[in-house]
Amino acid sequence: MALSYYAEELKKTASAIAQPGKGILAVDESTKTVGKRLASIGVENTEDNRKAYRGMLFTTEGLGNFISGAILFEETLFQNHPDGEPMVKKLEKLGIIPGIKVDKGLRPLAGGHDVETFCSGLDGLVERAADYYEQGARFAKWRAVLQITDDGCPSKLSIRENAWGLARYARSVQESGLVPIIEPEILMDGSHSIEKTAAVQEEVIKEVYLACQLNGVLLEGTLLKPSMTVQGADSSTKADPQQVAEMTIRTMERCVPASVPGITFLSGGLSEEAASVYLNLMNKIDRKAKWNVSFSYGRALQHSCLKAWKGSNTADGQKALIARAQANSEASKGLYVAGSQPSSDEQLFVAGYKY
Repeated sequence: MALSYYAEELKKTASAIAQPGKGILAVDESTKTVGKRLASIGVENTEDNRKAYRGMLFTTEGLGNFISGAILFEETLFQNHPDGEPMVKKLEKLGIIPGIKVDKGLRPLAGGHDVETFCSGLDGLVERAADYYEQGARFAKWRAVLQITDDGCPSKLSIRENAWGLARYARSVQESGLVPIIEPEILMDGSHSIEKTAAVQEEVIKEVYLACQLNGVLLEGTLLKPSMTVQGADSSTKADPQQVAEMTIRTMERCVPASVPGITFLSGGLSEEAASVYLNLMNKIDRKAKWNVSFSYGRALQHSCLKAWKGSNTADGQKALIARAQANSEASKGLYVAGSQPSSDEQLFVAGYKY
């Protein structure tokens, strides 16, 4: 099949994910990374335990009122719930669209600085995406990572390579019916100012959409997953939440085409509460474009949930998940009252974060 065959379906899927008041649950951690999460609560990293944890998430009553899509790791997409029903079916019963992480991880970028990487996984992607579509996935995710340093990162090479990779991925999965989430993440590592982040982010996102244009990507059938425009984690000057919101929206307005239906921000190491507060303030700003501005959170939706679950406490885990899902749903409409839902204000930043 060609992109033209799926064009209308891609538009409908993207619009369904980007519907007002809903966002994405990112539960696509690799086996190694989810193992670290499980270890933090004293649970062994076995397939049964991974299945139990994700099965708990996907049977949370009412979750579909706040969550429109869930990004899965490949294992989970093809896995059955402990009760024998496919995980995909559990999500569909909640009205949640299944998605899939399709990249094969970060690799060192030859010719780049020591910290610079490219995202691998383009070989055979059209065929893999077709298999994922057959299994029930309707959107995909690919994470490119750039870092700001004092010695010139991200380099022009890194920006161009990662933009091109995102565009090639986007076109490839659209050929097989999957809506691509385009994720050019700017890491929080460093001591740079919020103004520096904004300047770099503008350059990166503009390069991404130039590459998308050259590759014939159907923008109406895509979503953008950027990081928020924040200062480096080690910066001595901390922007207040209102400045973060204003700088982030300004950056998006300068770079993101109006034809993109939704921007689903990643939390990128922000605490659960900060991720909700920043998103809420963004949605109080009058925007020039009509994108749905929402969330695609991993740690900022799961941190309290995981601690409450503790390996077997399904009711408490689901209660914590619903609380953060509702908080972020409200934030995506500019209606969240800070502190109105239980949350952790624990910083979730991890230097050089990989998953």
